[in-house]
Amino acid sequence: MEVTEQTPFQTRVENSFRRGLATYHGAARAQAAGAAQLIDCLTQVVGAPRLFPRVFEFGCGTGHLTEAFLAQYRVTNMWLNDLVADAETIVRAKVSETQVNLQFQAGPVETVLIPKDLDLILSGSTLQWVEDIPGLLNHLADHLAPGGLLVLSTFGEQQFTQLRALGSKSFAPSYTNADQLKHVLPASMVMRRIEQSPHDLYFPTTRDILRHLRDTGVNGRAQAPWSRRKLATFDQTYKTRFACQSGLPLTYDPVFMVAEKI
Repeated sequence: MEVTEQTPFQTRVENSFRRGLATYHGAARAQAAGAAQLIDCLTQVVGAPRLFPRVFEFGCGTGHLTEAFLAQYRVTNMWLNDLVADAETIVRAKVSETQVNLQFQAGPVETVLIPKDLDLILSGSTLQWVEDIPGLLNHLADHLAPGGLLVLSTFGEQQFTQLRALGSKSFAPSYTNADQLKHVLPASMVMRRIEQSPHDLYFPTTRDILRHLRDTGVNGRAQAPWSRRKLATFDQTYKTRFACQSGLPLTYDPVFMVAEKI
């Protein structure tokens, strides 16, 4: 395992996701649906089945995307990465029936050792946690072989719009819309497919919303616990501003892209 140094922000994010690791796979329904949609985008570009000899996935988490990808595509060697080292045991168990030669290393994707001449780089619901997206995309492109694919999902600027309207600053730093991703794609890459599909999840109470955020570990920038008064104010304000017939909405704004190294 490659030992890497982390920024204080990355350490907070790691701790948040580690606390939610046991509940993440079941609670992260938007991320699970997004993994399936990202693989559908890939299939529409390249078809399936197809062999990808060398694949790197960063931010693999509990394996939503890893499972969806390996269910459709054949892989010889696959390198997995996540900030949380404990994710390795979970994701290995989920792919134990495959014939893939699997390696794992923990740490920030910006600094872990990435193999060269990759056929595909894959990531689901992770790019929004990267503070320098153009820099990372250039770094990733350097590790792709000609014709290699960069297959990523992230979240756009409407992500958690209700919480942000109420002043929350505890979430990911780099929500990026589809048109913005087009402009930061490296010159060595050509966009093959990109789409953005905001939608709402609905919850019966604000406590359910907060539990969902905790169980998926996405409040990694939170600095302090909430007081009882703050919780009561949040509850009342959220209901007043956003309640509808379906319940209390929480917006997810996934962005999916497939780009090719030229």
